[in-house]
Amino acid sequence: MSGFLIAALAWGFRMRPTATPCAELKYEVKDGHERVYFSTQEIDQRLKADDIYPVGRPLNRLSLQRIENTARSHPMIRTAECYLTPRQEVYVVLTQRVPLLRVQTPLETYFIDTDRRVMPVRASVKDSVLLVTGTVGAQTAANGLADFAEWLADNSYWRKKIHHLHLQTPQKIVIYLRGENQPRVVLGNLRNYERKLKKLRTFLENSGNILEEKQYDEIDIRYRGQVIGRYTHQ
Repeated sequence: MSGFLIAALAWGFRMRPTATPCAELKYEVKDGHERVYFSTQEIDQRLKADDIYPVGRPLNRLSLQRIENTARSHPMIRTAECYLTPRQEVYVVLTQRVPLLRVQTPLETYFIDTDRRVMPVRASVKDSVLLVTGTVGAQTAANGLADFAEWLADNSYWRKKIHHLHLQTPQKIVIYLRGENQPRVVLGNLRNYERKLKKLRTFLENSGNILEEKQYDEIDIRYRGQVIGRYTHQ
């Protein structure tokens, strides 16, 4: 069903409900062809629990707003819009929340979504997103770290190289690169991260066999104009 037709249904039928019973409840998940985080049966259960499941009830006794609100209360739902159709159906259009990064602390694990809100982890969410471990507060994750994750998702070079971030403190963030025997990279804080990573990329692309020969444990890119290799093992 096109957006234009849905809009027409909203204008033409939402304003003139009748006493005819609701014949059917239908859902459209806008991004369901890309990912599915929930089943429509879960929404049905929530509507029944709130005593607003529409099927069999007079259309003029339904609250479309309450149906929308209940659908939106599902932790995987971002938006919900509800309409009546000429066939006495209730039609609900849903969009899902989209994870941007995954946070894993000693106490909890959760996602931050593209709206910068905490999103629960469930088995149905299999998206490959940036992992952040360590001492991470939800506010820190939703602000600077989410911005970094968004930038990373659009950067074809670093997206393939960065495995995860570890926060020792907000002022000492460490990058772990993909692959075996890779040195960890001390980013410091998130200020000027694009400049720091540009410097690191130049170093990696021009270092030749230096990294293999030196086998640094750590590369520090916190300081302007410097890339410092360190041995930290005894």
